[in-house]
Amino acid sequence: MSNLEQKKFPIGQFQQPEYISDADISDYINVIEDFPKRIKKVVEGWSDEQLDTPYREGGWTVRQLVNHLADSHINSFTRFKLALTEDNPTIKPYDEAKWAELPDSLSMPIKPALRMLKGTHQRWAALLKQIFHEQFSRTFHHPEQNADYDLRNCLAMYVWHCNHHFAHIDNLKTEKGW
Repeated sequence: MSNLEQKKFPIGQFQQPEYISDADISDYINVIEDFPKRIKKVVEGWSDEQLDTPYREGGWTVRQLVNHLADSHINSFTRFKLALTEDNPTIKPYDEAKWAELPDSLSMPIKPALRMLKGTHQRWAALLKQIFHEQFSRTFHHPEQNADYDLRNCLAMYVWHCNHHFAHIDNLKTEKGW
């Protein structure tokens, strides 16, 4: 793996598990529940200069990553709720790269995004702890990929997403000695 590839995918690309047990689901819920604390701790006290540092050449800044996490995870939480309340709903895709270029992602303080993550993840984890095993088989349809995704696999992907972007930021912190 090249250095650029390692920086893009520090924990590797997402690999859909062949089987996801109830114990895996429980572990995934713990990651969802704990993620806002982990991300806040890693960026706490960073200066604007640090937040405006790209995690890799040509990559998003830390500020954009934190805002992306808030945007992405609130969209995912919404997709979970849609799948739980409708039969295979078609979700609304969004262009995450364009969202990351909007002024709020580029220049706002990260505190509002961290608060959004905290609230979204508290509600998401509470929901996940209360739904029945069978409900993790509920699906939503992604029109751009023309595919249906069940909540069990989607949860695995979002745990990867948490860890993927956390690694971007944590690796930059280590690399820069912050």
